[in-house]
Amino acid sequence: MTTAEQTSTTLAAAADDGTEGVLGARYRALTLGIVSVVLLLAFEATAVNTAMPVAARELHGLGLYAFAFSGYFTSTLFAMVLSGQWCDRRGPVLPLFAGIGVFAGGLVVAGTAGSMWLFVGGRAIQGLGGGLVIVALYVVVGRAFPERLRPAVFAAFSAAWVLPSIVGPLVSGAVTQHLGWRWVFLAVPVLVVLPLAVMGPALRRAERGRPAAAGGAWNRRRIGLAAMAALGAGLLQYAGERLDLLGLLPAVAGAGLLVPAVLRLLPDGTLRAARGLPTLILLRGVAAGAFFAAEAFIPLMMVTQRHLSPTLAGLTLTSGGLSWALGSWLQGRPGAERHRERLIRLGFLLTALAIAGAALVLIPAVPTWTAAVAWAFGGIGMGLSIASISVLMMKLSPPEAAGTNSASLQMSDALGNVLLVGLAGVLFTALGGGAVAAADAAGAGGGARAGLAAIFLTMTAVALVGAALAGRVRPRG
Repeated sequence: MTTAEQTSTTLAAAADDGTEGVLGARYRALTLGIVSVVLLLAFEATAVNTAMPVAARELHGLGLYAFAFSGYFTSTLFAMVLSGQWCDRRGPVLPLFAGIGVFAGGLVVAGTAGSMWLFVGGRAIQGLGGGLVIVALYVVVGRAFPERLRPAVFAAFSAAWVLPSIVGPLVSGAVTQHLGWRWVFLAVPVLVVLPLAVMGPALRRAERGRPAAAGGAWNRRRIGLAAMAALGAGLLQYAGERLDLLGLLPAVAGAGLLVPAVLRLLPDGTLRAARGLPTLILLRGVAAGAFFAAEAFIPLMMVTQRHLSPTLAGLTLTSGGLSWALGSWLQGRPGAERHRERLIRLGFLLTALAIAGAALVLIPAVPTWTAAVAWAFGGIGMGLSIASISVLMMKLSPPEAAGTNSASLQMSDALGNVLLVGLAGVLFTALGGGAVAAADAAGAGGGARAGLAAIFLTMTAVALVGAALAGRVRPRG
């Protein structure tokens, strides 16, 4: 934590009379504003999952389906590092509002795209905005709220995902069916006005009178490493799309950029699952990557293999959003602290069970609702594991390293998504998924079925690896 952040935290504590909650007169506008930003991000994420299969087919880009997800996470990885540097130098106001603007611009680019590559570019722009926003939001919480209120604010962040999980697929599906998938993207920028109007004045008042951010030189090395990692991941994804001899060159270049950057961005021992903190950081990426790589392809499976409407396909994922909140609540119950390692392992096992259960829908005789039931177990598993990993990470971090380790945790999350969603795209393309879009729409879909089965099998195995590594989350002694 920088000197400015420590001073601002002290001032926040001094100004707090200990009686007001997050919705008290002093904090109400700011709380509602930042929660509305999370609501915007959450609604967009759930809406995109519903609209994506239709968008990819209309743009003749099923072969690039995974890129629309991994492109978002790739640019997010770079933007998170940039946002952290920006917040340290200038405070969170500029990166937060800039991120919201960039995010809205990406939505417009994706909504007006005439080709799948341009659509992927719009998603990457969204990722830049999302990465700027999420880091700045955490800095806002640290600077504007006293320590006693921060758990309540973060709980509100999690709760903000519940409503979009229910309403998002319904709204997005209805818009996609009756107005077209483009309006799912083009309508969301209008919602940006709400958080800007509510939060802007309150945030400026909260920042007024606080010490300026520390300033100083940008850490160009760390920003460069983040850029290397993002570029390397992009080249690997491009090579996976080609799957020919010409793809070897970008594959080698991508690995040469990504691996050294990751080794320097994450704590020592992360990639070899060294006991304690390194394993926790690694498991965050494993959990997020396996779950979201499978989740990205479930709506596509429901639309192309079981011929559900976009609305019903998106609703398949609703159970996971709701049960995630339940899993997070369960791990916070009294007495859970002494069972963290078991909760993490149980979470990974439930996630593996959910992915395998969703894959059963590829069998025509299996009811389509099986995927929704399976995903409810996956949400509980993620709530148990992700929250427990975060709790243990803070417990193992000395105060002066809490910020750095929190950033590493988010970086691992983004990397896991980039690599495993990218791998899912490679499997889908290699087994003919992109080439059989027309056949899938007509009901054949053999190539896509094989690609989807390979994705779910692989991600089930990844989740099981996470369960096996859960025993290494506590340091020796």
